[in-house]
Amino acid sequence: MAGLMSRASLVVKSKFSKVLDRAEDPGETLDYSYEKQLELLQNVKRGIADVVTAKKRLELQEAQLQQSLVKLDSQAREAVAANREDLARQALERKSGLQQQLQALDQQTQQLQQQQEKLVASEKTLSAKVEAFRTQKETIKAQYSAAEAQVRIGEAATGIGEQMADTGLAIQRAKDKTDQMQARASAIDELTTSGAREDFTSDQTELDRQLGAIASQSQVDRELEQMKAELGSGEEKKELQQ
Repeated sequence: MAGLMSRASLVVKSKFSKVLDRAEDPGETLDYSYEKQLELLQNVKRGIADVVTAKKRLELQEAQLQQSLVKLDSQAREAVAANREDLARQALERKSGLQQQLQALDQQTQQLQQQQEKLVASEKTLSAKVEAFRTQKETIKAQYSAAEAQVRIGEAATGIGEQMADTGLAIQRAKDKTDQMQARASAIDELTTSGAREDFTSDQTELDRQLGAIASQSQVDRELEQMKAELGSGEEKKELQQ
C-alpha cells in the first residue's frame, strides 16, 4: 500500500511539474529574482546609512565630552590657584568620569566604523553581483525570446502548432461547406432546367403548366395555318384580276 501511494504521489508531482513548466515564464522568473536582489541591496545601503548616523551621534557626544573635559581641567587649575584643593579634586573626579565615558564612546565609534567598512565592502560586492545578474538576465531573456519566436515560426511553417492546427481545421470546414453549397446549387440548377422543380409561388401544378404549353402551341399552330390560308387566298385573287 505504501509503495502504491508513493508511486501515485510521484505521478501527481510529475504532472504538476509539467503544468508549472508550461506556465512558467523565464523572463518573469528572472525579473522577480532581480527585484529581490535589488531589495537586498537596498537593505544593505539602509544599514550603512543607519551605522553612519549612529556613528555621527557618538562623534557629537565625544565632541561635547571633550569640551567638558577642557572646561573641568581649567576649573581644576583655577581651584588650585585659589588654594581650593577641595574644588580642584571635585573637578578632577568629574573629569576622570567623563574620560571613562569618552573611552567607551571611542570604542563604540570604532566598532561602528568597522561595521560600516564591512557593510560598504559587502555593498560593493553585492552591487557587482546584482549588475552581473542583470546583464545575464537580459541576455537570457533575449535568447529565450529569440528561441520562442523561432519555435513559433517553425510551427507556422510546418503547421504543427495549435493555432495552425485550428486554422487547418477551419479551412477544411470552409471547404466542406463550399462543396456542399456548390452541390446544392448544381442540383437546383438541374431541377430548374429539367422543369422538375415546382414553382411554389404559382397555384398551377407542373401538369397544368405542361398542358397549358401544349394548348398554347396548338393555338400558335392554328393561327399560323390561318395566316398562311389568308395569304394564299390573297395571292389567288391577284392572279385572277390580272
